[in-house]
Amino acid sequence: MFDLIIQNGQILDGSGGEAFSADIAVENGKIAAVGKNLGGAKRTIDAAGKTVTPGFIDIHRHADGAAFRPGYGKLELAQGLTTIVSGNCGLSAAPIDGPYRQAVLDYLAPITGELGPEVPTASMADYFAALKNPPIATKMLVGAGTVRAAVAGYACQRLDGEQIRKIQRLLVRSLEEGALGVSLGLGYAPECFYTTEELLQVLEPLRGQNIPVTVHMREEGDGVCGSVREMIEIAKKADVPVHISHLKAIGKRNWDKKIPEAIVLMDRAREEGLDITCDVYPYTAGSTQLIHILPHDFLAGGTEAVTERLRDPGQRAVLAERIRCGTDFDNIAGMVGWENILCSTLNQPENKPYEGMSIADIAAAQGEDPFTCACNLLVSERCAITMIDFIAAGSDIARILRLPYSAVISDSTYPTRGRPHPRVYGTFPKVIEQYVLRDKVLTLPQAVASMTSVPADALRLRGKGRIAPGMDADLCVFDPENLRSGADYVRPEVLSSGFDCVLVGGEAR
Repeated sequence: MFDLIIQNGQILDGSGGEAFSADIAVENGKIAAVGKNLGGAKRTIDAAGKTVTPGFIDIHRHADGAAFRPGYGKLELAQGLTTIVSGNCGLSAAPIDGPYRQAVLDYLAPITGELGPEVPTASMADYFAALKNPPIATKMLVGAGTVRAAVAGYACQRLDGEQIRKIQRLLVRSLEEGALGVSLGLGYAPECFYTTEELLQVLEPLRGQNIPVTVHMREEGDGVCGSVREMIEIAKKADVPVHISHLKAIGKRNWDKKIPEAIVLMDRAREEGLDITCDVYPYTAGSTQLIHILPHDFLAGGTEAVTERLRDPGQRAVLAERIRCGTDFDNIAGMVGWENILCSTLNQPENKPYEGMSIADIAAAQGEDPFTCACNLLVSERCAITMIDFIAAGSDIARILRLPYSAVISDSTYPTRGRPHPRVYGTFPKVIEQYVLRDKVLTLPQAVASMTSVPADALRLRGKGRIAPGMDADLCVFDPENLRSGADYVRPEVLSSGFDCVLVGGEAR
C-alpha cells in the first residue's frame, strides 16, 4: 500500500509534452509509480479537473538570510515553489570569514537583508548544518564575489597568485560541502575587476567536471552581446556549463535589437556543443542595489569607500559626466532615465517618506537635480539602498521565455526593510496568468517545463523537475484558470493564490 495516490489528474510531467490522464503514487517521499489502477494507498487526493505538475523551481533567489527568518516558505509555497536556489550573482552568505567579513556583510545587506548571528557564514558546511528542516528544498550556489571579497576585500583590483589559489580552494571546498555550482557577479564589485583571463584562472579547478557556473554578466545593456560572447568563451576555454542569469537588454535603444542577436550567439554556441542556458524574470522592472548605477571603478573599496568617493565634489563632477554620456559601463541612469529608477528601500528616518518614489520625483520634491539627489541619498544611506528599475521590454521577455533552454526565475531579493519587488511574491503564477492564458506567448506545457525540468537540468538538481518513478514527490495540483499573482508595484506583498495542493516530499505544505 502506497503512502499517497493522486487520482484523476491531468499530468504535465515537466518534459514539455502534452498533458495525459494518470494517477501518481507516492512512497517515502518519492514518486513510486505513474499510471492507472495503481492499487491502494493510506491517503488519496482527487485531482479530477485539475492539472498536476512537478513542484516549481526558482533557481535564482537571494533568500540566503530569509531562509532563517520566521515564516520562511509561506510566500514561496503560495506560488507553487518547492525548490529554490540562493547564493546567486556572486553574492552568497558563505563562505565569509577573516578581516573583510563586515565589509562583505555590508555589501550583501541590500540584497539578502542583514545576516544576523543565526546565519552562519564561515563555511558552506556551517550554513547547511544550521538550515534544519526548511519547508521547501533550499539549495545554494557559492558566490565567487563573496569568496573574492573575503580573500582580498574590495580595494584590490589585481590579484596575486596566492590570492587566486586561496579563492580556488574556497570554491572547491564549498562545492564539496554542498554548493550546487559557482555563481559569478561580473556586474558587481569585486568581480567586475576580473579580466577574462583571470576569471579563467579562478575557474580552472572546475574544468571538465560538469559543475554549473551561473553568471550575472558584466553588462546587460549596450554591451550585453559582448558579455554573452565573453561567457561563451568561458564555457569553451574552461570547459564548464554556463548559465546566464536574468538575460535582458537594458534601455529602449537596445530593445528588440540586442536580445535577438544574443539568442543567435547562444544558439550557435549550443549547436557547437557548448552547454549554454539562460533564465529570465517575467517583469520589465528589475531590482538591485542603487550603487549599480555607478561605473565599476567607482565601486572599488566597498561601500565605505564608495560613500567617501561620493562626498568628494571633484569625484562627483567626474561621475556626473560619466553618467551623462558614458557608454563604457552599464549606465542604467543614462539608458532608462531617473524617472524609471525607484528607491525601494531607504533606512534613514529623513529619507523614509521618499521610499517607493523615483529619483526624478525625489529630486523635484527636494529642489535638486536627479544626479545630485541620487548621490546625496547614497551618502546619507551609506549606499544601503535598493532600487526597482524599469529597464526591459516585454517583447524581449517573450523572446527569451520561448527558448527551450530558458528557465523562469524571480531574482527575488530579501532586504529586511522597505518595499519588495512584486516578483518576490508573484512570479510563477504570473507566467501562467499573463504569458500562457492572456498573451499566448507559451503553451501551458512549455511554461511548466520552463519552471521545472529546464531549471533542474541547468543546475543538475537530482530528483527534481519531472514526474516519473524515482523522482522526489514535489508536486503542484491546480486549475490554471484559478491562479492569481496578486502582487504589483503598489501592493507588492500580496500572496499568490489558486493552488489546491502543493506537496514537498509527498507532504502537503
